[in-house]
Amino acid sequence: MKKFASLLLVVLTVFSTASIAQDSLKNITLEDIWTNYSFYPRSVRGIKSLSNGKEYTVIQKGSLVVYDYKSGDSVTTLVKAGELIPEGEEKPLKLGSFTMSKDETKFLIPTETEAIYRHSSASKFYIWDTQSKKLSKLSTDKQRLADFSPDGNKVAFVRDNNIFVKTLITGEEHQLTTDGKFNAIINGTCDWVYEEEFGFTKAFFWSPDGKKIAYYRFDESRVKEYTITNYGELYPELYTYKYPKAGEDNSLVDIYVYDLEKGVSVKMDAGTETDQYIPRIKWTQDPNVLSIQRLNRLQNHLDILLANASDGASHIMYSEDNKYYIDITDDLTFLPGNQQFLITSEKDGFNHIYLYNMDGTLSKQLTSGNWDVRKVYGYDAKRKQVFYQSSEDSPLNKDVCVVNLKGKRKNLSAREGNNNAAFSKNYKYFINTWSDANTPPVITVNYADGKLVRFLEDNHKLLDKMKKYNLSEQFFFKIESPEFTLPDGKQVDLNAWAIYPPDFDTTKQYPVLLTIYGGPGSQTVTNSFGNFNYFWYQMMAENGIIVISVDNRGTGARGEEFKKMTYKELGKYETLDYIETAKYLGSLPYVDKNRIGIFGWSYGGFMASNALFQGADYFSTAIAVAPVTNWRYYDNIYTERFMRTPQENPEGYDTNSPINHVDKLKGNYLLIHGSADDNVHFQNTMDLITALVKANKQFDLMVYPNKNHGIYGGNTRYHLYKKMTDFLFENLN
Repeated sequence: MKKFASLLLVVLTVFSTASIAQDSLKNITLEDIWTNYSFYPRSVRGIKSLSNGKEYTVIQKGSLVVYDYKSGDSVTTLVKAGELIPEGEEKPLKLGSFTMSKDETKFLIPTETEAIYRHSSASKFYIWDTQSKKLSKLSTDKQRLADFSPDGNKVAFVRDNNIFVKTLITGEEHQLTTDGKFNAIINGTCDWVYEEEFGFTKAFFWSPDGKKIAYYRFDESRVKEYTITNYGELYPELYTYKYPKAGEDNSLVDIYVYDLEKGVSVKMDAGTETDQYIPRIKWTQDPNVLSIQRLNRLQNHLDILLANASDGASHIMYSEDNKYYIDITDDLTFLPGNQQFLITSEKDGFNHIYLYNMDGTLSKQLTSGNWDVRKVYGYDAKRKQVFYQSSEDSPLNKDVCVVNLKGKRKNLSAREGNNNAAFSKNYKYFINTWSDANTPPVITVNYADGKLVRFLEDNHKLLDKMKKYNLSEQFFFKIESPEFTLPDGKQVDLNAWAIYPPDFDTTKQYPVLLTIYGGPGSQTVTNSFGNFNYFWYQMMAENGIIVISVDNRGTGARGEEFKKMTYKELGKYETLDYIETAKYLGSLPYVDKNRIGIFGWSYGGFMASNALFQGADYFSTAIAVAPVTNWRYYDNIYTERFMRTPQENPEGYDTNSPINHVDKLKGNYLLIHGSADDNVHFQNTMDLITALVKANKQFDLMVYPNKNHGIYGGNTRYHLYKKMTDFLFENLN
């Protein structure tokens, strides 16, 4: 509490120096945020390094322009605005995204893109040849995941759950698989749960020499179906898809390699167990050797197999066990020569980089300490350096760092906050995107040693605009309680941030809004710019509400024991942490302990509901958007990773379900959901409503027809935030 008080003095100093000009400053409106998008930060679109490592591309006014990393001069224009005109049409294509062939003479350009699920889509692809200046359609109808072969002469893509390859010179199209069928067999892309929880949709990969394609085959025939109702017509449309809930059957997943010269597919040996996951495959530096990551159903044992692409024979290269679970990443890197590889692991209690030999023996642990590596950017073979992102200085920050193969490391980031890098192909330069809690993104070009080359975007217009508004500084502090302990008894504190009303007065009492997420490995308390919600929170503060966020036990960047504290008991410790936070806030003389609210979305909605129900004496108000209300209803990959199956752990599922705590509700509760949510099903809200009605508890409800987990489109976002704002003003002010 003394620590907070000292921070408060700093904040009060800031307020006192800024208060003179407050009368001339404007207040934020919802129209500013969600209708006019007045606070949208600028970015630089289409940045991709060219193979020479000296130049990069930028999409600028519909053109694709090449710039020199060092000088910043424009070198050439690969695609000119207005020249992408399909045959027989007058209107040019709009260049929004693209992929290049390896020789950088051909471009795949998606158009008329339509979403499938949260991360997948289908498009009409066009091929632009910069040498012939010819624009041609890739194929008929819409395609998915179009990708050039290494020599740029072929394009592979998925259509109707099958893989096709088009030879560009002849125009011939060849179908590699023929058994694809909706809700049954998928080739070359993922089923719903792999896409959502293992984070990829492209499930085919060219071999380095372009002679083979490795691909996933999903047999989802036995996976149970979920149906979404879409309204708007005389008879609503029903959409049915495969969704494996906790404890239920998954797809049967096999890995094949198709030999383009022989015209045959060979199944890779991934073991006899079928109730398992294959979260990643990746070609090694040998074009005939494919790596296959194999994860058991409990997700606490990982094998990396090396498979012969010609006959499918495999052997285990690397194995890892964990008493909790293993997070899957994209950090696996095979070094030139195919004698060693890099991988990250939490085996010493924090996520670090390891160098292994291809026979599975450890060569060296390259990073160590009580901090986490966030991700690996890549390996510079010439200088034998690994570039990565780290939270070594603080869990609140992200820095760009480098370590050599002897373990000598260096922080390349010049400014404290959130740094993220995109490296040139030769690792001589990187483009860094930086922000902190009160500063929108600044994009710079840097040398590989971190030295600044020049600015690409500093968002000065947004910064100048922000100065005209009545904004408060977002600041950080820690919350302490004897209840905050880890399994070994070690006491920890919780990181938090706050935004106070700009006219803050210690003699008054203010309501508080606690905004949270809380899921395993997540963070809301980071030294980074919060975009739209940042301005909504500022609007809350302008209207006299203190806004606080806290990272409970179970969140990320503080090591394995902190992150995995909630294993098998999702909701238990997070709820305790929020209640302790509310107790602490309620003890402050300038906080009205009877007006403390909590807001969360998805996992945060699950936690906001639990906090209001189980912490009814400390929270008066809650908003839960698209909440999980019982983990039995959610998908099995995510849920079982943290909870095991309902059959193994029924108490863990039921004890912390908000549905089983509705009888404790005393305060004001707003429940919001999109009826077409394919991720957290509307079923969660419907069954919670049933429980609330049975317990004779009054509450507010808002349903957005045909909207998915993000609840956007049309005027929806404005309407949603207006609904939440009015509810908070009514019940907290």
